[in-house]
Amino acid sequence: MNILLAEDDVRLGKIMTHLLKKEFHLVDWVTSGKEAYDNARIYNYDVIILDWMLPGETGLSVYKRLREKEIQSGILFVTAKDANEDIITGLDSGADDYIVKPFEFNELSARIRAICRRKEKPVEELIAINDFSLNLNTHEFKRNGFIIDLTKKEYQLLELLMRNANQVLTREILFDKLWGYDAEVSDNALDALVKLVRKKVDIPGKPSLIQNVRGIGYKVRNTNV
Repeated sequence: MNILLAEDDVRLGKIMTHLLKKEFHLVDWVTSGKEAYDNARIYNYDVIILDWMLPGETGLSVYKRLREKEIQSGILFVTAKDANEDIITGLDSGADDYIVKPFEFNELSARIRAICRRKEKPVEELIAINDFSLNLNTHEFKRNGFIIDLTKKEYQLLELLMRNANQVLTREILFDKLWGYDAEVSDNALDALVKLVRKKVDIPGKPSLIQNVRGIGYKVRNTNV
């Protein structure tokens, strides 16, 4: 799933981001209400995890503004407040669920899955582009119906690009989503990863699935649309 995490506690944010990525989720982590609102307006998230007390603007305020813009991502509030009136306020506003700090990650993961099951629009299960398909539930990548084994990072790269087919994803965006903005990886790590994926998935005599946009980043072109 594509998840937006809005949490200003740096230690907790790093832990949650790491654990969510281990479950093959795509995660954008922000630390303020403004960043949460801006990201949710730009990107299509399955679930938005909102800390109740964000700097600058509360999670509840962000949620209300997003719903005014008819953004229907699932909303999960994370809060240290366990008073009944606060919980009722959040749920009455239309949020899908809440979880009170401190919590076990397994509980958070279960609540995220429950939100997605309850949404009227089901989470997309299959992305099909040209001769390729990516199953978001089984994490299987196929070319002409045959499974190609991928590492975790290779799968995440393809999911990012295939979810955003025909759009150029900048190198900065890909680095952030794949490794995190503060990860210690070399500048050519992305190019090396793309090279490995191409060796596995490309069809001899046909253009590469992943196209390089010189000086900007990479994209996947869907010729079916």
